[in-house]
Order: sequence, then C-alpha cells, then structure tokens
Amino acid sequence: MTTELFIQYLVAGITYGSIYAIVAIGFNIIYNTTGIINFAQGEFVMLGGMLSITFLQYLPLPPAIFLAVLVTMGIGALIEMLFIRWLQNPGILRMIIITIGVSILIREAALHVWGSDVRSLPYFFGNEISSIAISGARVSPQVLWVVGTCGLMVVALNIFFQATSIGREMRACAANRIAAVLCGIDTRNMVTLSFVLSAGIGALAGAVMSPITYTQYDIGTGLAIKGFTVAILGGLGNSLGAVAGGLLLGVIEAFSVSVVPLAFQDAIAIAILLVILFVRPHGLFGSSAMAGLKEF
Repeated sequence: MTTELFIQYLVAGITYGSIYAIVAIGFNIIYNTTGIINFAQGEFVMLGGMLSITFLQYLPLPPAIFLAVLVTMGIGALIEMLFIRWLQNPGILRMIIITIGVSILIREAALHVWGSDVRSLPYFFGNEISSIAISGARVSPQVLWVVGTCGLMVVALNIFFQATSIGREMRACAANRIAAVLCGIDTRNMVTLSFVLSAGIGALAGAVMSPITYTQYDIGTGLAIKGFTVAILGGLGNSLGAVAGGLLLGVIEAFSVSVVPLAFQDAIAIAILLVILFVRPHGLFGSSAMAGLKEF
C-alpha cells in the first residue's frame, strides 16, 4: 500500500469515525439522563441534513443550518413529550420498541415529504474539486469541518455538564432520579432537555456531513446501528470513549475496503458489536456500563 493510499484511507476512517462518534454522543446524552437507548437518534441526523437542504432554498447556508438544528431540537422535545414522558417505569424492551417505532414514523414521514432522491448541501468552503494536499493525498476541506465539529461538541458538552447548573442537574438526574427529585430538580424537564440536546447534536452532524456523504430519507437506520456500536465500544454513557470508539470503527471500516467488498462494510459494525457484547459488554473504555457518568 502506498503512502498516499494509506493516508487516504486513514483520513476517510477519521471522517466517518467522527460522524459515528457524534451519533454515539447523542445516544449517551439520553442514556446518561434517562437510561433510555434512543434508536431514533439516526433520524435526527437525517432530519438535520434534509431540513438544511430545504431551508437553503430560502436562506443563506449558516441560517439554514441553524434553523434546521432548532426545528430538529423541537422535534426531539415533541417526541419525548408524546412518547416518553407519560410512561411510568417502562421496561427496557418496551422503550426499545417505542424508539424503533418512532424511528420508522420519522423515516416514513421523510419519504413522503422529500421523496427517495439523494440530496446534499454545498461544500462550506470551495467545492467538490477543492482539496488539501497531505503527503501526496488529496483531502476535502469539508473533512476538517466534520472532525472539528466532533471535537468542538465534546469540549462544549464537557463544559456544559461540568460547569453549568443545568448540566449538573442532568448529571444528578442520571445518577439517582429519586434523590434528584428530593433535591427539587424537575426530572421531567431534564429528560426533555436531554432529547433536545441529542436532537440538536444529531442535526448539526447531519448538516456538516451532508456535502461528503449525501443525505437521503433512510440514512438514519445505518447511522443508528453504527452509533450504537460505537457507544457500546466506548462504554455506554462514556462520550469520550465514544470518540475513541468512533475513530477506531471508522478506521477499521476504511482499511477493510481493501480486503472485503464494499457491500459487506456494514456487516463489520455488526460483527464488532456482537464481539464486544459477548467479550466485553461494558465496552473497551469503561469498567461498567455506567462509567460514562463520571465524564458528563
């Protein structure tokens, strides 16, 4: 393998790994606050991309993305209030079925609104032929936006959960819901806020990745699987671990293209998920499934 090809695969792996990590962070925010695994997380990414493309017809790119993120956050809050809030001590299986059902509803609604066409946002800077030379390999500037967005999210969320009163209340809600209620914390609002934050993060990721990966009504399912795999790989609830797990999965997928056909690429994530669940169910970067609570 030449140096140029190696760097090309590595950059592709880091790019897709960053996308997977952002999806996994969305999983972790809701899980840390509620204990819920939200399998509709991938649909938030799809909505962010699709809504940005729609709003771009009437607004410049930055306001279009901003409005798309706000609308998706509103959808996240609506989902929590309609499908989650009224439940009393639901079982894990029931919650999984509900979030999968919500995912299907959003996907079918997107099909009716936007159709099955593949769409994309324009590159934020330059165009598809603009590139940066790294040791002979050509890298799209949009890659820097994807990786930078992932890093910025991790830093911003860490500051939010560690240094703000609302963030500390969300952490308290995650640690002990009954104790949080006794301390006067409105846990219902904290749960809603977790869905809002998760939806916003997913929507921003969908907009940033759209110029590279393109957007379609059904991309959410694959992203949800990859994001869940990364969340398990990094230790469920551990968002810093999710970044490491996302980069690891992305690089493995990128280099596997030279070994296995592209059609089997999605099977790699499933295989990794099964291995982790059997061998180390608490993930590679945690001592337990709830280790991530110490991070956020």
